[in-house]
Amino acid sequence: MQNPIPDYLHEVLDALRDDTSGERASYIPELADADPDKFALAVTTAMGSTYTAGDAQDEFTIQSISKPFAYAAVIMDRGLSHVLEHIGVEPSGEAFNELSLEDGTNRPKNPMINAGAIAVHGLLVGEEATGAQRVDRVLELFSRLAGRQLSIDEEVFASELGTADHNLSMAHMLRKHKIIADDPHEVVSGYTRQCSILVTVADLSAMAATLANGGVQPCTGERIMDSAIAQQVMSVMAVAGMYDGAGDWLTRVGIPAKSGVAGGLVGVLPDQVGIGAFSPRLDSHGNSQRSRLAFERLSTDMGMHLFAPSPGRLDVIDVRRSGVRETFHLQGNVQFTAAAELLDLMAESDYGEEVHIDISRAFSFTDVARRMTLEGLRRLRDEGRRVFLHDPLQSLADPDLGDGTYPETP
Repeated sequence: MQNPIPDYLHEVLDALRDDTSGERASYIPELADADPDKFALAVTTAMGSTYTAGDAQDEFTIQSISKPFAYAAVIMDRGLSHVLEHIGVEPSGEAFNELSLEDGTNRPKNPMINAGAIAVHGLLVGEEATGAQRVDRVLELFSRLAGRQLSIDEEVFASELGTADHNLSMAHMLRKHKIIADDPHEVVSGYTRQCSILVTVADLSAMAATLANGGVQPCTGERIMDSAIAQQVMSVMAVAGMYDGAGDWLTRVGIPAKSGVAGGLVGVLPDQVGIGAFSPRLDSHGNSQRSRLAFERLSTDMGMHLFAPSPGRLDVIDVRRSGVRETFHLQGNVQFTAAAELLDLMAESDYGEEVHIDISRAFSFTDVARRMTLEGLRRLRDEGRRVFLHDPLQSLADPDLGDGTYPETP
């Protein structure tokens, strides 16, 4: 069976492809030359499955999407209390490149704006760290989060550093207020290298899924950070990740997110998924226009709003095989992540002539989990296999497979 999740992602891209509004980041020469028609989307579940669509193999520079992950690194390196002495967590309500400092403390208001991100980079590793050590730190961590070795685009780095006067002025101000201790030029150079790391949408979705999974990389199984650090990072993404549009984004879309001026957008839902999108044209806030619309579709279609009421998570999926029969047992409260795992198991299924879904111990299905489960059954049936549903609690009442037909009753 072909898993229907990539089909859905392709449908989202196709529906939005005609939107050509917005402009590339013309103030950075290398980004101004990017192909404006590139468009890609990826979702990685907390259980480690990744689904992609569009130009998913294309690399682009991470830019400001690096900020939440560098923030995680500096908390790991220096401890949260030390970091909070230098960088706040309040939304600035201003554009990403504003010098937003708190009255009295002179801390940058949060680590998602440039001033805060420069301060974060300057604090990495430790007091005696060199610029090269700080860059090595983020490159090593980002690679572990992505599950593969990443690299730096030296051409984009040189292009950005040549136009970094505004960031340099902020770094000098931060040093004046003793927020950073090292040479401002070295810190900005390192921060610009951090922003020039190359990623794909699949990399971004895996990085975000590690946060969603409480710090465990879902594809490699490696614990990369404590769950408390992942929680801190996701919380700051929620309140400040989309700059002066953060409030509108959180209430309307409800997916903690971070954008980058190369056209990338990353989002995370605790315990569920990490999402990556890419399209180079930017809206008036500096966020990718089509990526933003793709996130809106996912939030609406897939019930991914952070504050949408949810009955909980699935406890168990168990597979049993006997004779010509394969049975999938579901238990608990079934939502997107559990339904995605079920579809993966169905897609790998080549055992026997009969497929049975036993949900006698499943208490509820979210709307998207219901649709995914029934679509999986329909596709198995269309492959010529008999599909059965055991549902004594009527958790999937009226289980129409989408064409007026129903699973058999065992």
